[in-house]
Amino acid sequence: MRYAVPVSNGKVAMHFGHCEHFALIDADEAKNTILMKEVVASPGHQPGLLPVWLAEQGVSVIIASGMGSRAQSLFKENRIQVVIGALEGDPEKAVLDCVSGMLATGDNICDH
Repeated sequence: MRYAVPVSNGKVAMHFGHCEHFALIDADEAKNTILMKEVVASPGHQPGLLPVWLAEQGVSVIIASGMGSRAQSLFKENRIQVVIGALEGDPEKAVLDCVSGMLATGDNICDH
């Protein structure tokens, strides 16, 4: 399963659309291990671009701290599961915690 985590300064970005990079992480869910991690530059924040672009990268799940409702809908239209309110700052740990069902989440910090 491929996960995407928006990253700024090496940590999970507060808002997915304003991140510098995306960590694309392949995880073995049966073994709860990371198989591969690739950090790629964000193509930018244009309405509707990121859900399609991440779907083209083979992403199945996006983990973010904050995300607007329109973006959430676009991800679902592209068959990408959305996990918002992530409190974990380390992208790899966020993925492993999500895989194991232990990812701590709080409120969605994005209000649009």
